[in-house]
Amino acid sequence: MKHCAILTMDCLDDFEAYDHLFDQPLLELGWQTHMVSWRQSNVDWNQYDVVLIRTPWDYQDDAPLFMQVLTDIEQSSAVLENSINIVQWNINKKYLRELEQYSVNIVPTIWEEQYNEALVGEYFARFDTQQIVIKPCVSANADNTFWLTTQNWQEYKQDLANAFGSRDFMVQPFVESVINEGEYSCFYFDGQYSHSILKTPKENDFRVQEEHGGRLKLVDAEPVLREQAEHAMAKLAQIDEMPMYARVDFVRIGDRFAMMEAELIEPSLYFNMDENSAPLFAKLFAERMTRKHGL
Repeated sequence: MKHCAILTMDCLDDFEAYDHLFDQPLLELGWQTHMVSWRQSNVDWNQYDVVLIRTPWDYQDDAPLFMQVLTDIEQSSAVLENSINIVQWNINKKYLRELEQYSVNIVPTIWEEQYNEALVGEYFARFDTQQIVIKPCVSANADNTFWLTTQNWQEYKQDLANAFGSRDFMVQPFVESVINEGEYSCFYFDGQYSHSILKTPKENDFRVQEEHGGRLKLVDAEPVLREQAEHAMAKLAQIDEMPMYARVDFVRIGDRFAMMEAELIEPSLYFNMDENSAPLFAKLFAERMTRKHGL
């Protein structure tokens, strides 16, 4: 029996997690899973064949410590998936700038290193919009994400200063289709397409995560979306390597889609939405471990 540590957090009580759905398919392929918090000290990572990063959804609270834990895993005999190189690249949303250079269509973005209150009003003019979104370049679960309008942004001046006074951040026009239609997520395991879902926010909100009341629906990705998702996956593989898992998120802008994020560190893979997805993940994981690492 081979052993796979599922890297998680201390407590998932406030989150929706579905990784238990691949426990049995992996077991049938000779893999025993073990839940291990990334904050647990004195872990002997050598006792595992693989450490699979799955639900450390509080890593952004101490990203340097998280990266040190991954470095410790990397220095052990265990295989880390996704790889530490992918995590280092993906942990800061500036990776979107690189994907844009690879002709991946992204939501128009202003990248800022330091917060300046005097510039906030200018962001609306630069995008020719009445609504913008400001969020950290290192974040998860929509933490410290602000949806601002020309009428209300000054009410958040102190909150913005507190959130971005010592971190880089990104500014985007608010995309109306997030409210009117939703955000699409396409899932790939070792480069193979699995399934797609549509996430829509609850009324008077823009956050599509389940924890914020978002609603989920399994959908057939239309050809234009699949084409853009496949293109993005091909470029990801060129930048480093094909990740074990990827969730690429898109919103519709006009007759095309624009990437919101490429989630390669700890995305929910929504195995609950597609009954074939967990067995497929297990199969492709086992094949990849044999092919790449002789496990």
